[in-house]
Amino acid sequence: MNKVIEDIEMMRIGEVLPNANLKDYTTYKIDGIASCIVYPTGLEQLISLLKYLRSNQVKHKILGRGSNLIFCNDNYTGILIKLDHFDDLDIKGNIITVGAGYPLIKLAIKLSRMGYTGLEFATGIPGSVGGAIFMNAGAYKSDMGYIVKSVKVLTPDYKVIEMTNSEMQFHYRTSFLHAHSDYICLGATLVLDRGNENEIMQLIEDRKIRRIETQPLEYPSAGSVFRNPQGDFAGRLVEEIGYKNYQIGGAMVSDKHANFIINKGDAKGSDIKKLIFEIKNKVKDEYGIDLIIEQEMVE
Repeated sequence: MNKVIEDIEMMRIGEVLPNANLKDYTTYKIDGIASCIVYPTGLEQLISLLKYLRSNQVKHKILGRGSNLIFCNDNYTGILIKLDHFDDLDIKGNIITVGAGYPLIKLAIKLSRMGYTGLEFATGIPGSVGGAIFMNAGAYKSDMGYIVKSVKVLTPDYKVIEMTNSEMQFHYRTSFLHAHSDYICLGATLVLDRGNENEIMQLIEDRKIRRIETQPLEYPSAGSVFRNPQGDFAGRLVEEIGYKNYQIGGAMVSDKHANFIINKGDAKGSDIKKLIFEIKNKVKDEYGIDLIIEQEMVE
C-alpha cells in the first residue's frame, strides 16, 4: 500500500492523507485507520485516480460525510475518495445546480433562508448531496426523489452523463446509484418552489426541537438503523423485542429512540454490526418481519 500511496502523491491530483483516523470521517466516531484518503481537485483528477486504482486492483470507495456508514473493522486497507472539492452551487430562479460534495444541511439551511421550500426535510440530515442522492435520503414523508430533476454521474467507462429523475429510480432509501456503485454522483439539479421564509424557518425550528426531544443527538450515531417496514415502525419492533437500552461492547440501542444505535464512547464497528444483526434476527424470529438495514457496512 505504501507504493500505491507514493504513486498517488506523484500524480498530484489533490490532497493525500495517509493513515487517516476514521473517527474523523464518520458520524459514529469510531476509531480506526484508513490506509489513505484522497481529495481530487476536479473531474480530470478523479478520473486519473480511478483509472489507476482500477487498473491496479486497489480497493477503494467514495466517501461522503460518513453519516450512514459503518466501518466494520479497525482498519480500512484501501483508498477512500472524498469529493469535497465538487461543491459548486448555482441558483437560477427555482433551479439549483449543486456539486456532490456540498454538505446537505448547509444547502438546506441556505436555500430555506432564501425562501425556497422543498428541502426543509434535509436540515437534520448530516450527509453530502451525493450521499443523499445515493441513498435517496429523506424524512417527514419527503426525500431527494421529490426535488431532484437530474443527476450528473460518471459512468464506469469514465463518461459524464446526465440522468433524469425517472432514470435514477428513486424509491424508499434507495436509487439507481445504490444498486450500481460503479456509477459516481458528481452533482445534481434540483427544482424547488418559493414559499414564505418565516413559515419555512419556523417549520425547521419546530422539527429541530422535536428531534432533540426524540432522538439521541447527544451521542454519535448514523441515524435510523433500519428502514420502516410497510405500515409499521422499525423502532417499535425493536422496542417490542426488549432491545431498548441493550448494549454490545460500546454500541447501545438508544433509550430515546429504539431505531438508533449510539456509540457510548468506545464502540467498535464490529460491536455495531453484531448488534444490528442480532436485532434483525430477533425481529425475524418474533414477527416474521425481515428488517432492511438502512446503514451501509464497509468491510
